[in-house]
Amino acid sequence: MEQMSNTFSSARSVDVVVPGAHLMAELLGLRDGNLRLVERAFPETDVSVRGNVIHLEGGPTEVVGRLFEELVRLLQRGEALDQVVVGRSIEMVRSDQSPSDVLSDEVVRMPKGRSAKPKTAGQKRYVDAIRENVITFGLGPAGTGKSWLAVAMAVQALQAKQVQRIILTRPAVEAGERLGFLPGDLMAKIDPYLRPLYDALYDMLEPEAAARLVERQAIEVAPLAFMRGRTLNNSFIILDEAQNTTPEQMKMFLTRIGFNSRVVVTGDLTQVDVAQGRSGLFDLERVLSGIDGLAFVHLGKADVVRHRIVADIVAAYEDAGRG
Repeated sequence: MEQMSNTFSSARSVDVVVPGAHLMAELLGLRDGNLRLVERAFPETDVSVRGNVIHLEGGPTEVVGRLFEELVRLLQRGEALDQVVVGRSIEMVRSDQSPSDVLSDEVVRMPKGRSAKPKTAGQKRYVDAIRENVITFGLGPAGTGKSWLAVAMAVQALQAKQVQRIILTRPAVEAGERLGFLPGDLMAKIDPYLRPLYDALYDMLEPEAAARLVERQAIEVAPLAFMRGRTLNNSFIILDEAQNTTPEQMKMFLTRIGFNSRVVVTGDLTQVDVAQGRSGLFDLERVLSGIDGLAFVHLGKADVVRHRIVADIVAAYEDAGRG
């Protein structure tokens, strides 16, 4: 792989040498769109391009130089640069993080050649915590990828034969609707509660492959009540929407864990629907702190990867003291 180099002509001037005209074209973007985004983010720094050299003058030149180096590394690792990726990279570099490490960390290969990867530094911490711990709690608002990345990690573990099955579970708690009025038998009634887990699963696998795994019981999707009395060995278990468990249900679930199993618990304490607000997640971090092999990862508005307006809504609720 060709290497980049920095030449510092002064404390206020930096040259970034880009290895190859093809990389320079992708780096700058269509009609220099990526370059314009960087210039708007760092208006104090003058950016000029001469051949395969990007010359930076004034302002935080070293930060901007490192940003361009990180973007080139992403291109060298086969990542495509668009304005969303460049924008996220800008925020990461400003926070002294490495976009090339975060955005090129493939969790699992998805259908049609796509990949499941973390998109923010917080999501990278979350993925790393799942890799390193027996139990990981992913806590944060909607849109931060808590459930989606957990399912991606579960599919990767199953494909690598690290576990024999995936168990996806949620508490069937009503969010303002009445469960009893839904048509059908018990499984038909709870299906809407489990549907988000199915959706994430079908993102990771071809529908036919997912159906076969469900039929073979290598993947089980069930309400939390079905976990009672079981010991879950050789499994990757995801408890989604855990803010809607009671303390008793949470203890029941955590004590189901058997040998060679990994667990991810996701939740958002700003969206508690359980009766009287008695969430099994409340105060749990204090209770379980200090246990080896257990981690809590907090995701925030900077980790929201849905439409920009979702991050703005999360921020507005936080500012109003409701989140």
